[in-house]
Formats: sequence, C-alpha cells, structure tokens
Amino acid sequence: MKTKDFSSRAGTYIKQAEGFKAFVPKPLPPEPSIVWDNELHDLLSQADRALGRLDGTAFILPDPDIFVAMYVKKEAVLSSQIEGTQASLMDILDYESTGEIIKDVDEIVNYIKAMNRGLERLKELPLSLRLIKEIHEELLKGVRGMHRSPGEFRRTQNWIGSPGATVNNAAFVPPPPHLLLDLLGDLETYIHEKNNLPALIKNALVHAQFETIHPFLDGNGRIGRLLITFLLVHEDILQKPLLYLSYYFKRNRDEYYDRLNGIRVKGDWEGWLKFFLKGIYEVSKEATDTAKSIIGLQELHRANLENNPRGIKLLEHLFTTPIVTINDICRIAGISNATAGRLVKHMTDKGILKEITGYARNRRFLYKDYFDILKKGTEGR
Repeated sequence: MKTKDFSSRAGTYIKQAEGFKAFVPKPLPPEPSIVWDNELHDLLSQADRALGRLDGTAFILPDPDIFVAMYVKKEAVLSSQIEGTQASLMDILDYESTGEIIKDVDEIVNYIKAMNRGLERLKELPLSLRLIKEIHEELLKGVRGMHRSPGEFRRTQNWIGSPGATVNNAAFVPPPPHLLLDLLGDLETYIHEKNNLPALIKNALVHAQFETIHPFLDGNGRIGRLLITFLLVHEDILQKPLLYLSYYFKRNRDEYYDRLNGIRVKGDWEGWLKFFLKGIYEVSKEATDTAKSIIGLQELHRANLENNPRGIKLLEHLFTTPIVTINDICRIAGISNATAGRLVKHMTDKGILKEITGYARNRRFLYKDYFDILKKGTEGR
C-alpha cells in the first residue's frame, strides 16, 4: 500500500464548467482489489461471529417482533440525532402515549415509517433504486426537507460543509446531477451482483458509495444508514432486523466522516472497512447484551407478579408500550378504574412502574427498568 498511489482508486475530482470540483466515484468493487491483512481478516471474523450470535438471539426472545419494534424506535432517534434533531426516545414514547407532537418528533416518526415500509416492501420487491426512492419519500413527508424533492433523485448540485459553506469552499462536493443515474445504476447492479466478497464487506462498500454519490437533496445520511440494515435482511444475514449502526456512527462521528473522506482522497477502502467491521462487532454485541437484559428483566418481573394474571397481562403490554395511563390499563386488562388503580399501586410498590407526571390526575406510568435498558446512547448529542 505504501509504495503505490491509491489517490484515484475510488474516483477523481473533476472540474465543472462552473469552476468547482466535484468527486466522481468509480464503480464498485474497488480496483486494485481489497488488500487483506491479518487485522482485516480478524475483524471480519469477529463481526461475523457477533452478528451470528445476535441473529440467534432473535429465536430465544419471547416475542422478537416487539423487540424489533422498540429497537427501530431507538434507531430512529439515534439516526435523526446525527442529522441535528433534538428529540429523545422519551419524546417518541410520549407521542405514542398522548399523540402530541413536540420538538422534532415528527421527523423520527417518519423515520420509523420509512424503516417499516422498507422492511415490508423487501418481502415483495428487490432492494432497488425504486425502493430507495419510496423510502425517501416517506422519510421527508410533511417535515423539514419536504420541499427538497422527496422521493426524487436530485437535479441540482449539492455539497457538504459547515453552515454558510458554498460549493466553492465545501468540505465535499458529490458528483454532478447529470451523472447520477449512471452511478446509481452501477450501484444497483453491484448490489445484486454475485461475487466472492463477504456480505459484510459488500455492505460496507455499498454504504460508502451511496454516501459518496449523495443522490438526494436531503436525507442521504438517514437513507444510507437504513440501507445497511436492508442489505443485511436482503442478503439473509439477519432473520430479524436487529442491527443498526447509528449509535456507533454517532459515538464515532468524526472518525466516520474521516474514514469516508479517506476513501475519496487516499483510496483507503481498507481503513473504512476496518472501521465498519468494528462497528458491526460492537453494535451486535451491545444488541445481544440488550436482548439478554430484557429477557432477564421479563423473567424477574413475571416472577414478582406470579399470582397476579392481570399484572402479567399488563407487563406483556409494557414491552410494546412502556408508558400507560389508568385508562390504558382498564382497556388492556379489562378491569374497572378502581381495580386498575390498585394494580398500579401494586406494580409501583414492586418497583415495576414509576409515575412520571407528578400530577394527582391524568397520571402516566413508565416501565422504567425497561426504558433504561433501551435508552442507552440516545440521551444527549
């Protein structure tokens, strides 16, 4: 690697008629091909094993779909926070409990809808440009960015830089719009191409290439992160969509951007791949540990409520919706208001529920231990 010039390996900056230079990526896979050293082999092996353990965890969860639904909410919060939203996981749960939109919750709700729509459509459509455009339209519907061509690839030049930056002093200028369809067509072909590269390596290449092409006027980061999970499902690597890298990218934001830039400037695909595989390993392990913690919590609290069938019924509901009101409990358990009040007191005394409003009326109760497991990484910027 040190004896060769790899600066144009991933593509080249080409001067445009307007005077600025835009980066035009070469089609995948990289040429010269990936250099496999011991570190890259080891990281791939670790990531594969960790991802396999996570996939296996889905089969020991009492209801993996509930776990997936809550994890999608967490991912939506993290991925949206990277783009500057201020809303938290608690804000999303508050919205689901009250229906009241606060802060940037509408953007996170859209992300959840986009994720779920993509996962459903993958059951009937291949992973394609058409599907990507559908997801993008869902992502920007009625929120910030709604006037920036939702569901359509850009027809004008965009760029990435600090606030106030222009195309002439931007940190990165993606390819000009007249090249987009060819570049995206090559990417779609590569996604479906059968080759000898491991699936996780291919996934890393596709994510980086998508972010480099930057085909939309807004929402590229969120769509690119969604693609990681969609590819894992598309390739049958995961039976349930349990892996999301936004937490890792958020935690290592500067290195994430540096590694992508290293591809474009130095042709350093290997550095990016190692960073990506470390993320797969770390996030897979964290997700597996989270699932095991939730299973342990469920067993503990079911034991605490062993002689209370109504309490157990409510407990199962709390794993889907961790915030409830007295009226919710009446409906869930099929009991009167007075009986619901006694049940809440019992579960509060057991430390399962916690009142979170401080009000005497219209009180809401949180399954706090469960929430605390899920919220890791979503608090603060």
